[in-house]
Amino acid sequence: MSDSAKWYVIHTYSGYENAVKTSIEKFVTGRGMEDKILRMEIPMETVTEVTEAGTTKEVERKVFPGYVLIKMIMTDDTWHLVRNVRGVTGFVGSANKAIPLTEEEVLAMGMEKHEIVVRYKEGDHVRIVDGPLSTFTGVVEEIEPEKNRVSVMVSMFGRETPVELELDQVEVLD
Repeated sequence: MSDSAKWYVIHTYSGYENAVKTSIEKFVTGRGMEDKILRMEIPMETVTEVTEAGTTKEVERKVFPGYVLIKMIMTDDTWHLVRNVRGVTGFVGSANKAIPLTEEEVLAMGMEKHEIVVRYKEGDHVRIVDGPLSTFTGVVEEIEPEKNRVSVMVSMFGRETPVELELDQVEVLD
């Protein structure tokens, strides 16, 4: 994340999330504030529902009903712009102070991703560089980039043991 732009959570009337997002986007464009309000998201998830007839169907559903996430530079102008949009009840925070999400929260929600370059492949010999097993070596069994995971077979106490690690916790041996 940039130093000054942070993610905030806007509380809205339930069911007004899309209308609030559209209204803010129009105000931002009309006032030329694209450099201050950078992005807005309404996190969605796909859920399989079973109907009364017993059939299943996939439905898009809001992860946080009544909330819109916004990445912006907090100034008096941007605060007033967002706060005065119809359907907005306020920012999540204390009184008139909006509290930004932490970087861990943003990453956990998948709003922003750190790009990790994987320089190893299945079958490569790697060294663990972070965590309680740092300095151990092993062989890459499986790589799951979408889950930020790598499975490494490590020899511990004379036995081969599979270990689940994050992609950036291992590096290829020279």
